[in-house]
Amino acid sequence: MKLQKIFSLFLVALPLMVFSQRSNDHQLADQYFYKGEFDKASELYEKLYDKNPLHPGLYNNYLRCLLEMKQTDKAEKIVKKQIKKVPGNPVLLIDLGQVYFRRNDFDGAKKQYESAIKMLPPDQGMIVNTANSFLMIQETDYALQTYLGGRKLMSGMYAFNFELAEIYFRKQDYAHMVDEYMNALEENGGFLQNVQNILQSRLGFDTDNNISETVRTAVLRRIQKSPEESVFADLLIWLLIQQKDFESAFIQAKAVDKRLKESGSRLISLGQLAVSNQDYDAGIKCFQYIIEKGHGNFYYITARMEMLNARSKKVTESGRYENADLLNLEKDYHIAVEELGKSGATAPLLRGLAHLLTFYLNKTDDAIKLLEEAIALPDIKPNYQAECKLELGDALLFSGDLWESGLFYSQVDKAFKYDELGKEAKFRNAKLDFYRGEFQWARAQLDILKSSTTQLIANDAMSLSLVISDNTAFDSTTDALTMFANAGLFNFRNLKQEALLTLDTFLQKFPAHTLYDDVLFKKAEVLFSLRRYIEADSLYGKVVSGFPTGVLSDDAQFRRAHVHEKFLSDNAGAMQLYEELLKNYPGSTFVVEARKRYRLLRGDKVN
Repeated sequence: MKLQKIFSLFLVALPLMVFSQRSNDHQLADQYFYKGEFDKASELYEKLYDKNPLHPGLYNNYLRCLLEMKQTDKAEKIVKKQIKKVPGNPVLLIDLGQVYFRRNDFDGAKKQYESAIKMLPPDQGMIVNTANSFLMIQETDYALQTYLGGRKLMSGMYAFNFELAEIYFRKQDYAHMVDEYMNALEENGGFLQNVQNILQSRLGFDTDNNISETVRTAVLRRIQKSPEESVFADLLIWLLIQQKDFESAFIQAKAVDKRLKESGSRLISLGQLAVSNQDYDAGIKCFQYIIEKGHGNFYYITARMEMLNARSKKVTESGRYENADLLNLEKDYHIAVEELGKSGATAPLLRGLAHLLTFYLNKTDDAIKLLEEAIALPDIKPNYQAECKLELGDALLFSGDLWESGLFYSQVDKAFKYDELGKEAKFRNAKLDFYRGEFQWARAQLDILKSSTTQLIANDAMSLSLVISDNTAFDSTTDALTMFANAGLFNFRNLKQEALLTLDTFLQKFPAHTLYDDVLFKKAEVLFSLRRYIEADSLYGKVVSGFPTGVLSDDAQFRRAHVHEKFLSDNAGAMQLYEELLKNYPGSTFVVEARKRYRLLRGDKVN
């Protein structure tokens, strides 16, 4: 009885043992295959294939081994055997064609490829698999024929627009590629985001503007053909934004807004984007258009506030303003506040006015009072309140009240711990500690911020952290670092002469200090803010020539080029400086912008 049970268990276990052995052989064959040891893999695959010829992985890898070993006769038998077992599969005819191709029988290969296309059934999956099989063997034209034939077979059920567009892109046939995307949008406007995402990746490699110009031409034709289809206008606006042509984007967005009788939402977004890209004139036009719709428009208040924000940045960031410009801007702010009132909705307006009062009109007390009033508004949104608290912290720091400033930064840091606002607050607190001379505590906070998702904060945090670490490790007194921090605080508080005096004292007292290039760079920044452009340019040049491998050298080089281009009317000099940056600092974060500006100065058309 026991013997019978043991025999029964053996009969049950036997199939499992056989399966396990096959599984081990399969794994071993795959290992040989991926290591390129096709002869060893082939022996195992042959045994496994004979026992399970319908296993697609076994067949494909076995065939690949035979082809790699140039055993085309054996490969031909295997493929024909597979065709008999699985009739009606065009992919197998492509395999047979590949066998003939490896044998240099190109006519035979062509015949099989064409037969595969003729065999296609009206099945989307089979058509895609066939086209992919052609693509795997670099037969792009046959893949194209597959999809074009498949489009006819599917009779309007599926047009393969995106698949065809991908093949046309490989063939650098951009006109047909774009047409396929346009056809897809004409069929279903919901594909707009998909098309934009794909085109964005394509435009990244479009150094000669061939694709962007093809898209622009095609979209304009579609708009003329089907003016009622807003999806093409949306695509054109998107393309113009990619090209940073906000003026043309404004014209198109305004036309769509009028045609569809919208309330201006797309103009608000476009205007904000234009301003963030420093195209203030285009942004102002967007907001002015909405303002002209009247007080009853849903976006009127937003447009009024954004308009002043754009005008303020245009004036203050130009570096060419006069005091009269600032006073006129202040007057317009007060008119807007009187018109719109003080409420939670207008808190950004109050913050903008306070910033102007603090940093440009030396009316810090008025700014502080205004911000305290804004923060106390009963209907203010939490994020608006936090932004006003950050501005209040800046105003208090500007006035010299470092303690109170830190309290407001800390409140925002605590309330928005996992938000970008909180990270900004932490960074301002770290800078405040740096100004106070609490370097190790500042560094601890900065090291946390180095992993911030906001790249600008992360980069600034890393730079300041390096300044601290590099200048505290071997300097127990930190006298030099303290003097440098004091100069930074003077500059923040707009005490320019005090900042220059402190920096000059540093240069005299510590002529061989590791902070020397930082001090030169900071002094150049101060001189630039005072519109002493030639002196600033000279100091930036000393940073580049004296510290060519320093962390500030590429930044200084870029700023020199910017000064020559924008403030010294020296385009030739700017081009030379941009070119030197591209040559000497190929890994710099300024390379992309420098190349763009160089090409613009040369007269190229740039996206």
